[in-house]
Amino acid sequence: MKKIILSISLLLFVIKASAQQDPEYTHYMYNMNIVNPAYATGTQAMLDLGILYRSQWAGAVGAPKTFNFFGHTSLTKKVEMGLSVISDDIGDGAKKEDNFYADFAYVLDLGSKSKLSLGVKAGFTSFKTNFNGFKFESGDSSTDQAFAENVNSIFPNVGVGAYYFTDNYYLGLSAPNLFSSKHIEESSGINAFGSEKLHVFFTGGYVFNLSDSFKLKPAFMSKIVAGSAVSLDLSANVLFNEKFELGASYRFNDAVSGLMSIAVSSSIRVGYAYDYTTSNFGQFNSGTHEMFLLFNLDLLGKGYEKSPRFF
Repeated sequence: MKKIILSISLLLFVIKASAQQDPEYTHYMYNMNIVNPAYATGTQAMLDLGILYRSQWAGAVGAPKTFNFFGHTSLTKKVEMGLSVISDDIGDGAKKEDNFYADFAYVLDLGSKSKLSLGVKAGFTSFKTNFNGFKFESGDSSTDQAFAENVNSIFPNVGVGAYYFTDNYYLGLSAPNLFSSKHIEESSGINAFGSEKLHVFFTGGYVFNLSDSFKLKPAFMSKIVAGSAVSLDLSANVLFNEKFELGASYRFNDAVSGLMSIAVSSSIRVGYAYDYTTSNFGQFNSGTHEMFLLFNLDLLGKGYEKSPRFF
């Protein structure tokens, strides 16, 4: 059966191509090295791995689906290395983008249990479009050069970041994609090009010890993109016995979310989030689902000596 793109799907594609191309995350506090190459734990001989899947705007035709794999480990007291894979699919293959990155972070010990990490990420992006068999409401797509032919290209990218952290809080500033790359050039006098715009992320979080059993974990993430309104996420989670976590999040003018996670063992944590769309687009979808799985592996087999992963 041929794919059918309705006006809503086209609108999603245009929004994605012209403003905030990078995927959104509700569990950003557990997905940090995707947006910041300087993310570090400062703990040697621990390998941190994670998988995240996000199905955005369930029920909407051609809604985005994102899959991430990430991992990092300390090589020395001052050096951490990582890698990340981000796969983003819009329109059931209409626009497919796969990012592959390696991260390098250098950690400076500032004393009083505070550290500053400076990082860089480098890699490449595979960008593909597939408009074969698409049907448009107008019945004629020949005048739209953006959909006249498929694109299959690979281009390099570099990102930078800074991450200040202690045992109780963190602040991060990053730009994971510094290069701007045009995917569809201007053709026949029609401005029909898509480009990667610079995204700047400012993040932070704190862990308040309410009692021996309860901890409060507020956090925020702000995303700034040229030509688009500033995106701001605010969240608060309550952690019970360093095992069960329950919270809520609000993305201004976009969504309200419920979050939960559970440590099924000392080295494995699973989580889920549901976003309810508060914008006008809410009438066209039934919400967003996001799931993650984290592993903290002791490479030397000395036992789980690091404190639980709060962020």
